[in-house]
Amino acid sequence: MTHDNGSGLKRVLGRLDLVLLFVVAITNLNVVPVIAANGPFTLWLWLLALVFFFWPQGIAVLELSRRHPEEGGVYVWSRAAFGDFHGFLSGWCYWTNNVFYVPTVLLYLVGVVVYVFGAEAARLADDRGFAFVLSTTLLWVLVWLNTRGLGVGKWVNNAGGFGTAVASLALIGLGVARLTSHGSVLAASDFVPAGFDYRLLSSFGVICFGLVGLELASVMGDEIRDPARDLPPAVLGGGVISGLLYVGTTLAVLLAVPASDVGVIQGVLQAVQRMAGDLGAAVLVAPLAAILSVSIAGIASAWLSGSARIPFVAGLDHFLPPALGRVHPRFGTPYVALRVHALLSTAFLALSFLGASVREAYVTLLDLAVVLQLVPYLYLYAALLKYSAAGAPAPSRYSKRTLRLAGLSGFSTTSLGMIVAFVPSRQIESVLLFEAKLLLGCAVFVGLAVFFFARGRARRAAA
Repeated sequence: MTHDNGSGLKRVLGRLDLVLLFVVAITNLNVVPVIAANGPFTLWLWLLALVFFFWPQGIAVLELSRRHPEEGGVYVWSRAAFGDFHGFLSGWCYWTNNVFYVPTVLLYLVGVVVYVFGAEAARLADDRGFAFVLSTTLLWVLVWLNTRGLGVGKWVNNAGGFGTAVASLALIGLGVARLTSHGSVLAASDFVPAGFDYRLLSSFGVICFGLVGLELASVMGDEIRDPARDLPPAVLGGGVISGLLYVGTTLAVLLAVPASDVGVIQGVLQAVQRMAGDLGAAVLVAPLAAILSVSIAGIASAWLSGSARIPFVAGLDHFLPPALGRVHPRFGTPYVALRVHALLSTAFLALSFLGASVREAYVTLLDLAVVLQLVPYLYLYAALLKYSAAGAPAPSRYSKRTLRLAGLSGFSTTSLGMIVAFVPSRQIESVLLFEAKLLLGCAVFVGLAVFFFARGRARRAAA
């Protein structure tokens, strides 16, 4: 049963929907090859990020969603703690990061779905024209589904959550079976780097980026049936499952494929293909590719639908054009915000191929998404620090000491993750072009935030 909450949006998300949403939003297997390509040492980085970034994230989401349960999530939380501009900048970066991130997910989907049709078709993943046409087609199909409502779109997310769990467990199972029968390509010494390689640092930013998503349900706060009851257990369950799946799949890839041979787009399927071949089970590759494709489609759908709620709320506040705040008269969805998001993603997907291969375009888009995505987390953890020093102006779930510890840990780790995102990884061939694209992208989008906020404030004043 669904019901309207007064904003025109419908409450359709239950507890199981939330758990699956967290699993599909957080456990993005498309980032695993990028991380695994930097070697076994990245497993230690995973553990550090889980303790110092992911745990504080859960504290922040539960604390801030209790204080401000309405639609908008990070946008509303930052605005309440630091004022209109900071709320707008936080929400803007959260949304625009997904303008870059959703295309990277779709490029990864193209690289996986071709495996369903055999080794000959797999070569198409490196064809720029094919990758662009298929990824943009998939993007607009997802927009159409989500325009018809979360009652429809959530099933894409739920299928993606199940697909993520099945694909991850299958990969881990193949890794265990291969380890038992053939041994490992890894030695214990591989987990300690022989010398310092600064390019390993880029992995930490991607790992932090891979662990974001616990706040996604709160962005759709007015579409959850019972946030107070369902959100805490969903955050705990989704977070634990996602952390275990990430570490397990990264290790499974490294057990099967030497780090130097891991492809950043097709690395998971590489590992599946190699392990299944060694075990005489090559017939499993196509079905697992199909399951993984469903998982990745769910990831793209979750982030597309969730992040589109930010410009929707900003449109209602008149900081962005009010048209973005329109709700579909039949389906009760922010259809204008969804379509604008898709138009921008299509444009930046096309621009990302300029002067770069599919692989470099993917890594560059991913690193730019890392920087923009982590900006709202600075606000998230800064809000915890502010509330830990305040006189409890609202009901608090945690003690001031817990809020302070989580805030300090999360803020420091997030800052480090943003800085190391500018370190070029081993997949980058032109460092100068990579840095130029990253710096220009960040400058353009922060500049646009200032521009739109100033116009929105003038519009509100005139009204």
